[in-house]
Amino acid sequence: MANGSEVVHGFPHLDTVHRAITALYRRLSADGVLTYTASVAPADIALGDDEDLHLGAQRVARTLVRHLRLPEARMVVSFREMEHAAAVELEAGPEYFVELNDRFRRHRRDIGAALAHEITHVLLHRLDLGFPGHRDNELLTDTVTTYLGAGWLLLDAFREDGMSSQKLGYLTPEEFGYVLALRALVFDEDPSPWFTSPQAYEAYGRGRGRALREARRPPLAGAGWARRHRYVKERRLGRAGPDAPYAFEGAGGSLRVSFPCPTCHQRIRVPATGRRIRARCGLCGTVLDCEP
Repeated sequence: MANGSEVVHGFPHLDTVHRAITALYRRLSADGVLTYTASVAPADIALGDDEDLHLGAQRVARTLVRHLRLPEARMVVSFREMEHAAAVELEAGPEYFVELNDRFRRHRRDIGAALAHEITHVLLHRLDLGFPGHRDNELLTDTVTTYLGAGWLLLDAFREDGMSSQKLGYLTPEEFGYVLALRALVFDEDPSPWFTSPQAYEAYGRGRGRALREARRPPLAGAGWARRHRYVKERRLGRAGPDAPYAFEGAGGSLRVSFPCPTCHQRIRVPATGRRIRARCGLCGTVLDCEP
């Protein structure tokens, strides 16, 4: 896991995030994703000042193993001086060795965040789910950690002031907030009370704002007037603008529009009739009100 000193903001990795969510639904199925109903609880991963460091880290690791449905995986946690925040040894098991940066001896509150990312690496290894390239694979890991209910810890580890900053993982704070908001919409969950970092709370708000705007894009029925007006004009032409989230195929009576499902981001294709319809995503099962 990376621990960069310069914090990048915004949404530069959303294409990879969307691919990661689609891949997760394809690998686990919608029913499989829905088994991760509850996020990991703050009380279960808190490490007290009077708790033995190694025993406490092992306890938190076991909690995350259970949360991520890895009952057969036993984590051995150690601390050492290293460049990155953490690393995991991915072998056949049944034991997995996680190394944490020595600085976590002093920053106990972030041990759960570091372990969440590394244990998700184990889950993805077990699922044989990965992306080509180190960076995309790490972005996949951050996305899956968050979408399955443990990544709010990574966002809460983000702290920034005039003198210093800290962020764990490869997603930006806003992207963590965005994925967390997508999860919250699916599971009807409000993670905001769990944040101890004011900067994490703000980043979640920005990510949630983007997620809500995406849920109101054409051809979805909840689209705002301006976007809807543009969509109707482009439908008439049979050609979408280069920055449009939708695309048209065919012509005349066979014109169809494709657009990403706001839940799993697999593309959905429906006839571009202009009449209100209900479309069901074939991957995640989400039913959408559309005016295509």
